[in-house]
This record gives sequence, structure tokens and C-alpha cells, in this order.
Amino acid sequence: MGRRRTWQAVGVPRSPEQIQQEIDAARESLAATLDQLVFRGSPGRLSDQAKARVQLWLTSPAGQATLAAAGLLVTFVVVQKVRHRNR
Repeated sequence: MGRRRTWQAVGVPRSPEQIQQEIDAARESLAATLDQLVFRGSPGRLSDQAKARVQLWLTSPAGQATLAAAGLLVTFVVVQKVRHRNR
């Protein structure tokens, strides 16, 4: 196998002030990314989003048909249980 190369900075030398500015810019960028991730993963926000999706689905024709079918199924099961109990 070949020799392993180590990374070395090549190019224009930078002053300590430039290096500090780059570090500060990277820190601000990371902080902004972290804030975004915290916002996206917020349990309250995710819960609200899920509720909105369910409400939207329930008002759609497919959602209403599914609810109607579930209601009929529950009614059928209850009626069957009552009829078998009275025998």
C-alpha cells in the first residue's frame, strides 16, 4: 500500500485575525443550523403539524368515507353482540 498523506494547508498564509474571523463565522453558521434543527424537531410543533394533517384528512372525501365505514363496522359489531347476548 502507498504512503498515507496527511492534510496540510496550502495557499496564502492567514493572519490570526483572519483565522479568528473564519472561526467566528463557522460558529455562527453552526449555531444557526442547530437552531433550525431544534425548531424542526420541536415536539409541540410536530404535534401541531400532525393534528393539522389529521384534520385535513378527516375533512377529505377519503377520510369521511373511512370514518363512515368504521362507524358502520362498529355498529354492526355492537348489534351482533347485543343479539347474541339476548339469545
